[in-house]
Amino acid sequence: MARDWPNELYDQLKAGGVSQFAYVPDAGHQILIDRSLADPDVHSVALTTEEEGVALLAGAHLGGAKGVLLMQSSGVGNCINFISLMKGGNFPFLTLVSMRGDFGEGNSWQIPMGQATKPVLEAMGVTCLAVESAPDVAPVVEAAMTMAYQSQMCIAVLLTQRLIGAKSFA
Repeated sequence: MARDWPNELYDQLKAGGVSQFAYVPDAGHQILIDRSLADPDVHSVALTTEEEGVALLAGAHLGGAKGVLLMQSSGVGNCINFISLMKGGNFPFLTLVSMRGDFGEGNSWQIPMGQATKPVLEAMGVTCLAVESAPDVAPVVEAAMTMAYQSQMCIAVLLTQRLIGAKSFA
């Protein structure tokens, strides 16, 4: 899983039984979003705000489906209250977070939430697993899926800017 890690990641999620993709449009997740929209075997739901995805994943679990929330680190703050639903209901929760505000960030507005993402999620009892290189995507996501779907844990996979690249604001 080197240069084509987003496509391989989509295939891995699908092979792991993920059939619900909740997302707020984000360039860091564009390939996953586009593939889920084109795939007639999954439900892909565009959200108006990230916390809707938390509730959608709780409903997916109650209906016997596995889901994933695709969001950017700037949207994590919108989810904090709803994560208590996942913890209180003992629902599995898997989110893939495209990070901003770290390695090479050129937009000062992204830095505060980017730096707060991991501590805020951990304060809510969400286990965070960071990915910094393409070869690490598959094993980290495999571990995250096992932890979420078999152990009913709340897991965030943080796709760092070392992996996805920093946006240029020249």
